[in-house]
Formats: sequence, structure tokens, C-alpha cells
Amino acid sequence: MAEQPQPISPVKNFFAGGFGGVCLVFVGHPLDTIKVRLQTQPKPQPGQPPLYSGTFDCFRKTLVGEGVRGLYRGMAAPIIGVTPMFAVCFFGFGLGKRLQQRKPDDILTYPQLFAAGMLSGVFTTVIMAPGERIKCLLQIQAATGETKYSGSLDCAKQLYREAGIRGVYKGTVLTLMRDVPASGMYFMTYEWLKNILTPEGKSVSDLSAPRILFAGGLAGIFNWAVAIPPDVLKSRFQTAPPGKYPNGFRDVLRELIREEGVASLYKGFTAVMIRAFPANAACFLGFEVAMKFLNWIAPGL
Repeated sequence: MAEQPQPISPVKNFFAGGFGGVCLVFVGHPLDTIKVRLQTQPKPQPGQPPLYSGTFDCFRKTLVGEGVRGLYRGMAAPIIGVTPMFAVCFFGFGLGKRLQQRKPDDILTYPQLFAAGMLSGVFTTVIMAPGERIKCLLQIQAATGETKYSGSLDCAKQLYREAGIRGVYKGTVLTLMRDVPASGMYFMTYEWLKNILTPEGKSVSDLSAPRILFAGGLAGIFNWAVAIPPDVLKSRFQTAPPGKYPNGFRDVLRELIREEGVASLYKGFTAVMIRAFPANAACFLGFEVAMKFLNWIAPGL
């Protein structure tokens, strides 16, 4: 396996991870909006067509009805959260690797990299869960024709006023169920592909931008292949009226399987996969570029 990265620098990881996260949100948010609207659209009445027939129909209706701004609805919440979230994410992965090393130069196996990635998923949930809750509510309100929330801050205030901190963090367990295994797959796949794509005799740190984009994009696809079913449950649960699912994700799962079948757990699959490659390619390239820049201007930090 290829060489391990430099010792963890929390400051560098904060800025590099944050920059990578901003790149991911900007590139991927439009299709994230489509994904959430497909996942949360109401079940059509007998004899009536669904609100959206698929990914491209949802994209067209959103663009025609709301313009480009409609595709970026709810983006403020993830943008505000990405810097600390991705800082914690990349720091958590690095910490997970460090904890499994007996010596600083130990080379980790792929199962160990998977475990380190899972730790990063635990770390990010604290920041991710409320941001996801707010994002999903803002993304679907335009489709329903109602305007309950004027923006991310107003949404957070209303949620807190109605149900306290539990209202803001609704869906945390499902966020953990999505992000812990998916993050393990995400980072393990990225490290595996970087090793494969590194020419013999070269260092992983010397990978070209196209190879980093390819590795990051495929890592995003592997991540979402694991994450989609719990993500569907999370989106449904986080956008449901209070009290609809008293037993949490179990009620959501039973309702979906009973009314729409197992295939409903993969709603938004096309939108997710179209988004996964460019968004995560942008994320990892942004992180690697930012990290090289930070190493150049502050090598001892």
C-alpha cells in the first residue's frame, strides 16, 4: 500500500476540508434538491400521475417553475455547516487512522481504513443532522406551495421554538445509520483508488488532478450506493409532521415497504448517482489543492 499522509494538523484539515466541502455543495446541491423532492413527494391519488415522473421531470419542473434559484434552495444551511463538518470529517478520518497505528509510519490495511472512515461519520453527525433537517424542509416547501420558513435561520428558530433541540436534531439516528457505514466506504474507496492510480515509483501525493477527480468521483458513487436506503428514510422522517412516526425509522420503513415496495428505498437513485461523481470529485480535488497550498505557505503548522 502507498505511504500514509503527514501527521494530522487540525488547522490545515479545518481549512482544506472546509474548502473541499464548499466545492462539493456548490457542484452537487442542485441534484440534491431533486433527490429530496423525489424522495418526499406525496403518494399520488388513485388514477392520478405522480408529482414528478422521474429525475429529469423534477429537474425540468423545478427549473421552469422556480428558475435556477429553485435548484439551490436550502443551500445556505449546508454551506454554513460544510467548513466545520468537513474539517471534523477529515480530522476524524485522520484520527481514526492514528488510533490504529502502533508506530507513526505503520501502513494501514483497507479494513482499518474503513474503520477510520466510520469514525469520521460519527464525528460529522453532530453538525450534519440539524443541517440536513433544515435543508430538507426548505427544499420541499417550494414544491408544496407553502412558505412556512423564510430561510435557514428562520427554519432553525421555528424548529427550536416548536420542539426544542430535539426538533432541530430530528433524524439523528438515521443520519448515523447513513453516514457511519457510508463514510467508511467513502474513504476506503478513495484511498484504494489513489493507490491503484499511483504510477509505480511515484508518491500518492504527486497524483495529477484528473486522477484525483476520478478517485474522488468514484468514492462518492460507492459512498452513496451504501447510503441511499437510510437517506430515503431520513428524508421522509425529517420532513414528516410531528408525531407521524412515533417509533422512528421503523415506522417509516414499514410504511414505505407496505405502500410503495422495496424499490421506494432507492428513490432519487438517478439524481444521487448523477450528482455523486462531480460533487465528490470536486470535494477531494478542493481538499488536496487546499492541503498542498497550506503545506506550502505553512509547512510547520
